[in-house]
Amino acid sequence: MLRYVCRRLLVAIPTLLAISVVIFVLLAIAPTNPLGELATNPSITPEVRENLRRSLGLDDPVLIRYFKWLWALMQGNFGYSFGSRSPVSELILQRLPATLWVIGAGYLLSVLLALPLGTLSAIKKGTGLDWLISTLAFVGFSLPTFFTGLLLILIFSVQLGWVPFIYSSTLVVNNWSSFWELVRQSILPVAVLALFQTAILMRFIRSAIAEELPQDYVRTAHAKGLSRTRVLGIHILRNASIPVVTLLALDIPSLFTGSLVLEQVFRIPGMGALLIDSINRGDTPVVMAVSFIYAILVVVFNLLADVLYGWLDPRVRLG
Repeated sequence: MLRYVCRRLLVAIPTLLAISVVIFVLLAIAPTNPLGELATNPSITPEVRENLRRSLGLDDPVLIRYFKWLWALMQGNFGYSFGSRSPVSELILQRLPATLWVIGAGYLLSVLLALPLGTLSAIKKGTGLDWLISTLAFVGFSLPTFFTGLLLILIFSVQLGWVPFIYSSTLVVNNWSSFWELVRQSILPVAVLALFQTAILMRFIRSAIAEELPQDYVRTAHAKGLSRTRVLGIHILRNASIPVVTLLALDIPSLFTGSLVLEQVFRIPGMGALLIDSINRGDTPVVMAVSFIYAILVVVFNLLADVLYGWLDPRVRLG
């Protein structure tokens, strides 16, 4: 196992390097100007613009700029934002808690809902209850998150006024009252994310358990006198969890990238909003850092999925 992990990590290094090259080249040839409004301001002389480009390192060739960025990254330095001149790492750390809070709460809720519903649907396969759960799941993953978000905002915020529809970026949690306010403003984005993810996980769990139910070891366990609950909890769920755990590990990076739309709809000051704002401003260091973090998440959780697969199923030999 350890040798396999080391080999995968060695393969991950050139993969991440290739991803960084692609991202950097795309940003370098993009039509956006990192100087922003200064590039079109008639009161700024060409000499001043040139000095600004030189101070930002934009006058160097693309290859030199890339290796400067890569060397700084290897030292744990993401550089400085072109817009705010703040360290990129500080900007990311400011936005990361909001993203982790919404994504973590939404995904945890989706797992807690999908596991019993998917199991119940598989056990009652072919019945009216299975049809009802499957229909709800189909509706859940068919509706895009931006549509569901706008619909919930219209109903629960505009019409009923139960919860706020804009995520406050100035809220500071220092007591129970402010924590409750944080929960209230998180209800809609968490519900949207949970609805979509529950539908996906529930269908996957249902399929995994339905494939295990007719297996010989299940009939043997019943023949030995084991209760249905014991057979389901100990034997079926363990084997059915192999593809489900793999899906969970592979799905987490997509949550971060998928939060781009969710954060735009509810104005959540998270990583996705930071990436979109930086792209619009041509803030290359921030875009590079956030994109590279997403790439690292994909590589790490792919490795984690393979390791978990081998740990849950001893028949799998990682080599």
